[in-house]
Amino acid sequence: MPTIGIETHVQLKTKSKLFSGAGNDARGAEPNTLINHVDFGLPGALPVLNQEAIKLACKVAMALKTKPRLFSTFDRKHYFYPDLPMGYQITQYDQPIIIGGQVEFELDSKPKRVGITRAHLEADAGKSTHPAGKDYSLVDLNRAGTPLIEIVSEPDMHSSAEAKAYAYELYLLMCYASVTDGDLYHGNMRFDVNVSVSNNDILGVRSETKNLNSFRAVEKAVDYEIKRQIELIKRGQPIIQETRGWNEAKQITTSLRFKENADDYRYMPDPDLPPIVIDENYVNKVAETLPKLPDFWRSKLFKLGLSKMQIAVLLDANIDFSDCGYLDLIADFANSNLDVKSLTNWLINVDIPLNRESKTQPNIIRFSLYESVIRLIESGKLNSTSAKELVARLLSSEKLPSNIERFAKTSGLLQTNDTDEIETLVDQVIKANPKAVKDVLGGEDKAVGYLIGQVMASSHGQANPEVARTLIMHKLEP
Repeated sequence: MPTIGIETHVQLKTKSKLFSGAGNDARGAEPNTLINHVDFGLPGALPVLNQEAIKLACKVAMALKTKPRLFSTFDRKHYFYPDLPMGYQITQYDQPIIIGGQVEFELDSKPKRVGITRAHLEADAGKSTHPAGKDYSLVDLNRAGTPLIEIVSEPDMHSSAEAKAYAYELYLLMCYASVTDGDLYHGNMRFDVNVSVSNNDILGVRSETKNLNSFRAVEKAVDYEIKRQIELIKRGQPIIQETRGWNEAKQITTSLRFKENADDYRYMPDPDLPPIVIDENYVNKVAETLPKLPDFWRSKLFKLGLSKMQIAVLLDANIDFSDCGYLDLIADFANSNLDVKSLTNWLINVDIPLNRESKTQPNIIRFSLYESVIRLIESGKLNSTSAKELVARLLSSEKLPSNIERFAKTSGLLQTNDTDEIETLVDQVIKANPKAVKDVLGGEDKAVGYLIGQVMASSHGQANPEVARTLIMHKLEP
């Protein structure tokens, strides 16, 4: 049976690094521009702990359904890479800030719980790149000292689907707890996947595939490792404890190095950093600032009648477009006794796709926009086709018009309920489409829709389709 555990490195969204005043957001920055004497590891440079990182670590504990420890310490983890100028990484080995916790999610409509062994603060290393065809490597220290919290799961997963679902739920928790920007492309969250295979209750020898930065990569890497290890066992070959990398282009893992043990790193207490000591009063104050987590929103939206699929789409989009506040918008609609399901359909089918193409209006404008559009639809002044065009125009405009109904009218989007006007169009369509008329008389319902479509086209989308349907059926009655 496969057994899977995941170590997740979460970049904390502090303004500066964990132990220096250099900027923490390296996205788009020129190499080696967000560094100072501490990041370089210059002699005599002393680290100073970023207090905001402690606050965010406490929120991580709460998101994992546990509490931060009131006493924790920093250690030095020794290894020698060109992108680690100090020759050691500052981390928490002996006394981490978080012990225990859990991540719960649903998979195939069944609840699943994955335990958390520990989570600890540490400073990231820099980044080495190896230009193709060159005989040298380049080192960028912009990430050196970036504050991370490493979350270590229990080996509670037994399939690639469970591993992917766990990684995604952890991503939601960290983003909704507002401890990270959650930019997977730029490495704000990276997953190291440990996989072992055994045909009995004793855990097999594990491999660790490092630095996966997408949920699909987690799933595919696990699938590949399970298959690779099973084939080795069938051939009677040993599985080696090693660190492996993921080749996205070939969809395979490749060996990087033999896996080190704790003794190889020669851990020792960091003499330059005092212990982290916090109290219950501090923890309680941090708890008061913890945002609403995914399960809160799932429960609230489900009670409003939304499906699990709709809720999943909204939870994801609310991270991508946090300035829109989709979930708060739905809550405001519910409090105003407006149609939440209609709003949800608009958000999922029109608003979110538009936002993925280009940024649209902030949330403060959306309430008024959708309130007006939905009321126009309910009053019969706007049909669904014209409403979609109206919403797209309003979301893309620089400023919302003071009167949306007047804007819709001047834009030629309001539908007409004028029976005489629509009847004239119906007569023209019936005359121009004798075959469709024959099909209607023969009992083919699709032909009715075709005739209505022709009326709508003739009216440039402004005719009320229900009025058109009534007139067509009346005129074609046997």
